[in-house]
Amino acid sequence: MWKHIFLAVLVTGIAVVILMWNAGSLWALPRQIPLEDFFRNPEKVSFSLSPNGGYLAYMQPWQRRMNVYVQKIGSHDEPLRLTEATARNVAGYFWKGNDRIIYVQDAGGDENYHLFYVDITGKNKKELTPFPNVRVSIVDDLEDVENEMIIAMNRRDSRLFDVYRINVTTGEMGLVAENPGDIAGWLTDNEGKLRAAVRSDGVQTSLLYRKTEDEPFRTVITTNFKDSVSPLFFTFDNRYLYVASNLHRDKSAIYRYDPETGAFLDLVYEHPEVDVYRLLRSKKRQVITGVRFVTDKGHYAFFDEEREQLQATLEEKLPGYEVGIASMSRDENRMLVYAGSDRTLGSYYFYDRNTGDFEKLADLSPWLKEEEMAPMRSIAYTSRDGLAIHGYLTLPVGVEPKNLPVVVHPHGGPWARDVWGFSPEVQFLANRGYAVLEMNFRGSTGYGKSFWVAGFRQWGRNMQNDITDGVSWLIKEGIADAERVGIYGASYGGYAVLAGLAFTPDIYACGVDFVGPSNLFTLLETLPPYWELGRQMMYEQIGDPEKDKDLLRSVSPVFHADKIRAPLFVAQGANDPRVKKAESDQIVEALRKRNIDVEYMVKNNEGHGFANEENRFDFYRAMETFLSRHLGKPTK
Repeated sequence: MWKHIFLAVLVTGIAVVILMWNAGSLWALPRQIPLEDFFRNPEKVSFSLSPNGGYLAYMQPWQRRMNVYVQKIGSHDEPLRLTEATARNVAGYFWKGNDRIIYVQDAGGDENYHLFYVDITGKNKKELTPFPNVRVSIVDDLEDVENEMIIAMNRRDSRLFDVYRINVTTGEMGLVAENPGDIAGWLTDNEGKLRAAVRSDGVQTSLLYRKTEDEPFRTVITTNFKDSVSPLFFTFDNRYLYVASNLHRDKSAIYRYDPETGAFLDLVYEHPEVDVYRLLRSKKRQVITGVRFVTDKGHYAFFDEEREQLQATLEEKLPGYEVGIASMSRDENRMLVYAGSDRTLGSYYFYDRNTGDFEKLADLSPWLKEEEMAPMRSIAYTSRDGLAIHGYLTLPVGVEPKNLPVVVHPHGGPWARDVWGFSPEVQFLANRGYAVLEMNFRGSTGYGKSFWVAGFRQWGRNMQNDITDGVSWLIKEGIADAERVGIYGASYGGYAVLAGLAFTPDIYACGVDFVGPSNLFTLLETLPPYWELGRQMMYEQIGDPEKDKDLLRSVSPVFHADKIRAPLFVAQGANDPRVKKAESDQIVEALRKRNIDVEYMVKNNEGHGFANEENRFDFYRAMETFLSRHLGKPTK
């Protein structure tokens, strides 16, 4: 109980703050920040330097859509907008030489990305791949070749990606390699020659290699998909590969690998607790400089004194933040630096190593103040069968962390993991008074092979138990009010919402399912065609619709809708290619037949998530009302 309550107006320049005295502790309740401030488009984002370091490109809203802008370094002229997307954001871009930009866009969230070209004067715009229902990816941007790139495209067969060399000026393209039917990925060497590939039948994975493009590919090694030898890039002499591998070990490590003999030559780096996938290099100096890996937070380990000193210099200039190099000129003297944390979306800086110039370019969301955001702290608890489950807990600022309403927020994937850093969703929920629990349940990646495999065929079972055990831990710690626990997630996280409400109906007061599957049979029946090579792997990970009928039926929430009692809010993109709209339709229909309180939001111009700003506003506004109605607010 509050012993004394009083109000004080503080002249902070930010807000009126309410102070409360509780058993000798002082709690400062922050203002309620407008919802739109969390979910509006960034002011500027995705900064990138031209190869010569003379120009800066970035993305910025125009008519509520993210478009590409360019500006000369040191110039005071107005930036020039290069793109004119009005229906949907530009999905991404990169430099092609010093005077051209390549960018990609899909239509309405269908994830069929097309390739576009524009020069930095804003002229000569061209769609390079104007093919319906075709998806394009970049194999090699060929930074040393003026007019060409190597791309992969499923134009010939929607299930398979062939490799083409495309002239970005004329749009002309020629076939480099036809996919024989089982190639899941391609890799070029440092000269842009296509010399490695990954073959998969969904269960067995093979690394293929050839010494020159005139030779046929041959198999170097074949493993079960649980055992990986994943090529990262070629050594600078194009003789060997750097690979990330968990073969004969639990945690993935980085090696130098001989594709001629299949021999692991040198262990470059390993970590005892987590997988390591990312290798850093200096192309100019042709040295491997370090690795980056994630435990509770992101960390670096350096092998190169120059790169280590550069990192130390940047962190000294930006203390208290996670600092990374976002872009660098070819001579590696000019660079763009990103700095962020759990309490800010971050900022970009320009740094010139020759002159020492260091300049802030932009705050991504300057309308959000760090001091008003909630810290995200790492936590761990033990599952009922003894596994250590790592995650993050974010507590509302200015509220005693006892008997709080909680939003449990499982991640998507599910073969992914949550990381420490800024989350607009988490900060929004914390600002509204909810504690937010995120956990890396078994099956999450990054914690080694055994932890990942422990999630196979465990949808709705031990994976869900790990989530439930996190709720029990919060209640035992006295943080959660057991009567006011909600669950919200997207994609697999949306499935976990439905599974939580169906299989543990006494735990949750409500749930919010965003693009989550409800029926594992129809989910697997409607995979995008270009996921076909991974079908058998998904059968091992989730269950085979023929061999595991009883299992899939037992863990598909739509067949257990009669057990759902808690109110549910469902949101779906009509064009979602991964989790079709029928997944949400099925659960909504099943619940409405039983007169269960279910709200349903469908956006006709969205896919697997809501990219358009106005749709995000609609969704989170509806979610805020829904959670407030069913979870209430913290006891003051």
